[in-house]
Amino acid sequence: MSGLHWTYIGSVERGERNISLKNIKKISDALGIRMTELFEGVNSSKNKNSK
Repeated sequence: MSGLHWTYIGSVERGERNISLKNIKKISDALGIRMTELFEGVNSSKNKNSK
């Protein structure tokens, strides 16, 4: 597991908190993926909404 409290994770998901790179690394390690995979598609979805 990431070692981060579930309420912290929830508040990050809802955009209520900013997350540090250190905690992004903890989450990616817990999921067994690279940090960059957490950001795949972020720019493309933003561009779709701005049309």
